[in-house]
Amino acid sequence: MKLKLFIDRPILSCVVSVLILLVGLIGLSGLPMEQYPDIAPPTVMVSATYTGANAETVQKSVVVPLEEAINGVEDMLYMTSTSTNTGSGNITVYFKQGTDPDMATINTKNRVSEAEGLLPAEVTKIGVTVEKRQNSMLKIIALYSPDDSYDQTFINNYFKINIEPRLSRVSGVGNVNVMGGDYAMRIWLNPQKMAQYSLVPSDVTAVLDEQNLEAATGTLGEDSENTFQYTLKYRGRYETAEEFGNIVVKALDSGEVLRLNDIATIELGAQTYAYNGEIDGHPGATAMISQTAGSNANEIIQEIDQLMEEVRRDLPKGLELVDVMSTKEFLDASIHEVVKTLAEAII
Repeated sequence: MKLKLFIDRPILSCVVSVLILLVGLIGLSGLPMEQYPDIAPPTVMVSATYTGANAETVQKSVVVPLEEAINGVEDMLYMTSTSTNTGSGNITVYFKQGTDPDMATINTKNRVSEAEGLLPAEVTKIGVTVEKRQNSMLKIIALYSPDDSYDQTFINNYFKINIEPRLSRVSGVGNVNVMGGDYAMRIWLNPQKMAQYSLVPSDVTAVLDEQNLEAATGTLGEDSENTFQYTLKYRGRYETAEEFGNIVVKALDSGEVLRLNDIATIELGAQTYAYNGEIDGHPGATAMISQTAGSNANEIIQEIDQLMEEVRRDLPKGLELVDVMSTKEFLDASIHEVVKTLAEAII
């Protein structure tokens, strides 16, 4: 086909141009997400907690053994690590573009399991978390009480029980990091009284491990010719401050027993007091939401917004769920500029 044909027949040229434009628009609208290039490399986050340790101790006893085990994992580019004085340590492993995030997580998990024997018992007891995620935050949301009818611990606990699981089920959400601590039974030891009875904190810890536990009590009449079998039930772990206070710590020479409430103040408080969250001067809890590698950020935010509307309808009186930060405005502005540039090019 000669070029002169399109010059002599301008209508044919216009029809061909329109046809190419329509095919391009159809292809653009039907282009799957997988065909777009990945901008950020897949990342895997390894987290561990060493309760009571400072940053240097966490670095030497937790982070270094994990780094030595993870180093050289398949398709790894590099990794970074952080340690804090609150006892937490995080390692972020970056992988090559195109690496399957699920396989990267599995390979990293296998390396971490090799190093668990080198970690302190307190760390392995809590567990080492391995999850795939992106470093950038998609959205930050907050739950707070405008009339101060709820305290921060209640709000944080409500968020973790009723909202965080639903956010985690949104397709493409890699991690929901709720800032703050859950409810915990706080035992404040009295040093003077403990010295009076020749006790140290490890004695109290040992007593708690012995008496506050779940036990398999078995069955009466099992594997016998008895007509009836009775499954024994054990009360399980203690739940209230009064129950913890009645734990026997030591038998005295006088025949009396020393209970936990004799040497300590026991109350239901927060798991940690290292974080204080407020929204507009009112107690609240914030959560940072990150996405998984290769997911569509705009679609994830839209699903989260729909979920937040559903959650707002079920919130108790005195609580409000609000947006603190969202990348949707930036994404919408970027898409608008792309569409504007495309229209200008077509014109």
